[in-house]
Amino acid sequence: MKEYKVVTPKLGFRNRIQNFEDLLNQYAREGWVVKDIAVNWATVVFERDKNR
Repeated sequence: MKEYKVVTPKLGFRNRIQNFEDLLNQYAREGWVVKDIAVNWATVVFERDKNR
């Protein structure tokens, strides 16, 4: 079974790309995989196995 998380990133104006990369890496360490990124990075949908 899968579980999903929808995140609205707060990236700021400085180092926007680096902040976005850090956010993705943080969730990847927790086992999340990016399923979808909305236009303009408004939301990011992550997916992972619920029974890990």
